[in-house]
Amino acid sequence: MTKKPIFEKINEGATEVLVSKGKKNPRGPGSKQGVPFYNPSMQLNRDLSVVLCQWFVNNRKKPPVFLDGLAASGIRGFRFANEIDGDFEITINDWNQDSFNLINKNIEKSKKKNIQACNYNLNTLLSQNKYDYIDIDPFGSPVYFIDSAVKSIKNKGVIACTATDTATLCGVYPNVCWRRYSAAPFHSVVMKEVGLRILLGFLCRAAGVYDKAIEPLVCYCTDHYFRVYVRVTNGVSKANKSMSNLKTIKSGENLGFEQTNKDIGPLWTDKLQNKKVISQLITILFGKNLGTKKELWKLLDLLEEEADAPMFFYTTDSLASFFKTSPLKRKALFDKIKKEKYDVFQIHFSPTGFKTNAPLKTIEKAFKQ
Repeated sequence: MTKKPIFEKINEGATEVLVSKGKKNPRGPGSKQGVPFYNPSMQLNRDLSVVLCQWFVNNRKKPPVFLDGLAASGIRGFRFANEIDGDFEITINDWNQDSFNLINKNIEKSKKKNIQACNYNLNTLLSQNKYDYIDIDPFGSPVYFIDSAVKSIKNKGVIACTATDTATLCGVYPNVCWRRYSAAPFHSVVMKEVGLRILLGFLCRAAGVYDKAIEPLVCYCTDHYFRVYVRVTNGVSKANKSMSNLKTIKSGENLGFEQTNKDIGPLWTDKLQNKKVISQLITILFGKNLGTKKELWKLLDLLEEEADAPMFFYTTDSLASFFKTSPLKRKALFDKIKKEKYDVFQIHFSPTGFKTNAPLKTIEKAFKQ
């Protein structure tokens, strides 16, 4: 006999919805306890999507159509409907019947007129409709939906996707990464940035097939997921320019002190962030009631700083090991590098990490002075 799902009211951001009773710990990746699935540890992920979609509405002449494609409890879509100002439509989709029933319950409760629920396989839904914003947040890899999303997205629309297969993208399972993403990862100090760039490279290739280009707007990673927002633009010349940023690189040539000479990629080699967009997101953040507001503020500040930084980073610990010396505090190191007239940037990838255009000899001198 199938157990009936047990629901409870939760508040996230400025939204109250019914969700399935399940995971209580707001940390970590979660597990698929309860259907429809709700994971409180993804609140920052959803908070940022609310801010970015507010930016999207603010910058569109016509009311956009949003899709929460793998909605589970539907929390993201309901937060869009409740917390984003302006005119837009939102479709909340999940193939699971219990999820679909719960989404409909919450639609009735919300009394919002701009929401519709769907009960489709996501690839089927994407093949039948066009959207301005598509959110793909699976339990695992998003690769199975990317081709359909690229075909479905409207010109200058945004695809947002989450990948929770972090071990694969970070090189713990290189064969799996090659099968899924057609790219060689690199398990090393910089594995998170490599993984993020592999995910973007996969999106770039998928878009190029249909003469479309990608432009990363906001891209980041945490301990248990990668998240990217890319604007997709139609046009052969734009697609060619986008594809020119897709390259296979050598570890020894591109990672400073790395002593191996492995192939990495193909991966995205251009900017990970759009500094202008992030600045606008920070302004929007002032007016939003979000549970992770402080964390989000810190993240966006770091991403804004990273926007001008070169590819790949160092950590003070790995450099100390390489130079056979004691680790140096980041502030002291930054001061020494800036004194030599080079740029240095804080990063979100690692609390001891940084990016710089200074040559390795200058960094070594700073460590050993």
